[in-house]
Amino acid sequence: MSHRVTFIPGDGTGPEIAEATKRVLDATGVDFDWDVQEAGVDIMETAGTPLPDSVLESVRSTGIGIKGPITTPVGHGFRSVNVALRKELDLYACVRPCKSYPGVRSRFEDVDIVMVRENTEDLYAGIEFEEGSEEAAKVQELIEKLDPTANIKDRAGISIKPISVPGTQRVVRFAFKYAQENNRKKVTAVHKANIMKYTDGLWLRVAEEVSKEFPDIEFEERIVDNMCMQLIQKPELYDVLVLPNLYGDILSDLGAGIVGGLGVAPGANIGDGVALFEPTHGSAPKYTGQNKVNPMAMMLSGVMMLRYLKETDAADRMEAAIAEVIIEGKSVTYDMKEDRNDPTAVGTSGVADALVEKLQSGSGS
Repeated sequence: MSHRVTFIPGDGTGPEIAEATKRVLDATGVDFDWDVQEAGVDIMETAGTPLPDSVLESVRSTGIGIKGPITTPVGHGFRSVNVALRKELDLYACVRPCKSYPGVRSRFEDVDIVMVRENTEDLYAGIEFEEGSEEAAKVQELIEKLDPTANIKDRAGISIKPISVPGTQRVVRFAFKYAQENNRKKVTAVHKANIMKYTDGLWLRVAEEVSKEFPDIEFEERIVDNMCMQLIQKPELYDVLVLPNLYGDILSDLGAGIVGGLGVAPGANIGDGVALFEPTHGSAPKYTGQNKVNPMAMMLSGVMMLRYLKETDAADRMEAAIAEVIIEGKSVTYDMKEDRNDPTAVGTSGVADALVEKLQSGSGS
């Protein structure tokens, strides 16, 4: 059976990483029908937008996509293409595994945590009012009218943090179902309900209610700052974490650091009947065209995509091949060498070459 999949190379180093990943996915023997769609800063001049409608139409049609990293300007320019994709396609659950692989330098061993991040609400909803604008002044006036104790200083930028009952219900249910389907034992809801009682308080209350639908899965809650400490002190105690958007963004990078960095940090954004797989890291534009950047995070995202497609055997073989390459330590990029200046480090395409060889010879099984 052929799988039609939207393939978005991205920009910066994205196209190099994406092409390497596509080669390895094809080498698994799974039949893919790739629908290539361009997005990102590289097409701004010709398309007039970093996210053409054709990209969204393709993912809606195929129901599944894999993308390379796309640049997001800091503090100016267009809003994040990644955020826009999640909002337009209603990809409400961001799944980010944090898993130890022998051979990756880390202070920890045998970590196997999955972060499930709510993707569409919270401070990332994009409801912002610029400092000095008429809109910000009106919002400030309204807030101070509704709550006379509010003390918003002049010349303030304002962001709104919506967290809803249905938005929380669906992502918490997703986390519990993920736990059931992947033989996980526990879900931990992360929050700051001791301070933000009407937003994070709602999140915690709804999470507790949903947990009762899954009596076979243990449930617990942690305040977000304590959760950060717990992850560093004893990550082995945790299994699946479900988090509001902002905390999920921050803690998933913390989790990536625990297992060795963003180079081995895959991700998926999943909605009802649609899924988009991508590495956690950014586009690293300063390395564009140098065939230097580690492609394993996107390749591991490809493994996640195979599992989503129920191509379990291919997923197992591809992950095993990646694990072999890592522990052998030969065909890896500079960031995975003990000495980052090691002249034996291979490039992006060299990692793909090694994995294709393993998959075709059957050694990654």
